[in-house]
Amino acid sequence: MADLAMPARTDAPPPERRLIAVGTIRRTGGRTITVRATEAGVTGTSRPAVKP
Repeated sequence: MADLAMPARTDAPPPERRLIAVGTIRRTGGRTITVRATEAGVTGTSRPAVKP
């Protein structure tokens, strides 16, 4: 039987993608460091670690 699947268009531009946000949380030396990057810029905090 013939394969009737449609091949992907190779002449179409790729979909527009954009970075919304990226970040990290690091707990070290009794501190919690949070860094977040967005289109508007980079923000960060350093706080005492919360003990469970």
